[in-house]
Amino acid sequence: MKYIKCFMKFAPILFLCTSTAAWAGAYEDMLRAIHLDDEKSIVELFARGMDVDTVNPKGETLLMLAVREGKPNVVKTIMAARPRLQARNPLGESALMLAAIQGHAEIAKLLIEAGAPVNQPGWTPLIYAAVRNRVDIGRMLVAKGADVNAVADNGTTALMMAAREGHLQMLLMLLEHGANAKYVSPFGHSALGNARDRGHAEIEAVLRRAGAEEQVP
Repeated sequence: MKYIKCFMKFAPILFLCTSTAAWAGAYEDMLRAIHLDDEKSIVELFARGMDVDTVNPKGETLLMLAVREGKPNVVKTIMAARPRLQARNPLGESALMLAAIQGHAEIAKLLIEAGAPVNQPGWTPLIYAAVRNRVDIGRMLVAKGADVNAVADNGTTALMMAAREGHLQMLLMLLEHGANAKYVSPFGHSALGNARDRGHAEIEAVLRRAGAEEQVP
C-alpha cells in the first residue's frame, strides 16, 4: 500500500514529463516532415492531436515554417488543418508577409485565396513585396484590395521602399494603382528623398513627374 501511495503521489509528475517528451518528439517529427515534403506524416501528426498553430521558440507557426521552406504542397496540407492565417510572429510578420518578401508567388496566391489578410496595422505584405521587387506578388495583393498607401510603424510606405531599393518596376506598378508620390513621413522621409539619397536617378525622375517635390527645410 505504501508503494501504491508513493506512485500515486508522483504519477502526475511522471505523466507530465512523459507528455512533454512525447510532444517534443512529435514536434521534431513535424519539422522533419515539413522539410522533407512528407505530407502523409503531417496529416498523421495532426490526427494524433498536434495543434496546427503550434509555435517554435521564435514564435513562428508551422505554416510560417512551411512558407520559409518554400513548400507549396506542404502549405496546402497545413492549411487544410485550418491554421490562423492572421497569426504574426514577434516581429509582426505573417505567413503572407514571409511569402511576399521571399518571392514565393505560388504560396502567396494560396494564402491570399484562402483569406490571409492583405491589410493590417504596421508593416504589410505589400511593403514586404516592395522590399524585394516582387511585382507579381504585389499585383496579386493590390488586386485583392491591399492598401498601396499603407504606412508601417516607422512611417514607411511600399513606394518609399521601392524607391529606396531602386525597384523601378515595383514603383511604376504602385504609382499605377494610386500610390501617393507626395507622401512625406512624420520623420521627414519620402520616396523622392530615398531615391535621391541612393542615387536612383531614373526613379527620381519618375517620382518628380508623378508630382513629388523637394521638402523645404
